[in-house]
Amino acid sequence: MLAIERLHGLPPSERREGLEEIVVTEFRTTLMMTDDEDLPFDLSYFELGFTSLGLTEIKERLETQLGRRVSTNVFFNSPTMERLISYLADEVLADLFGSLSAPTD
Repeated sequence: MLAIERLHGLPPSERREGLEEIVVTEFRTTLMMTDDEDLPFDLSYFELGFTSLGLTEIKERLETQLGRRVSTNVFFNSPTMERLISYLADEVLADLFGSLSAPTD
């Protein structure tokens, strides 16, 4: 099952957490980290030890998992996982997350 299918199956209130899990898994896989190792969301990718090639691999895997195009620029203009997750939720997957950020009356 692709990640996008899992996200569609989640209640809207759990989708952000599900997206975060998908992104973290890709970064941990690339860095060959175990689940118990700390992976700070606010450090830049380069501070975490990533290269341009590693980021390109993550981008391609996320595109496959999400079935959506992810801009390369986001990896360099917003170089933290925290910002990437926000970009994915607000821009790439707006159809899944849009109703969560809409104000309620």
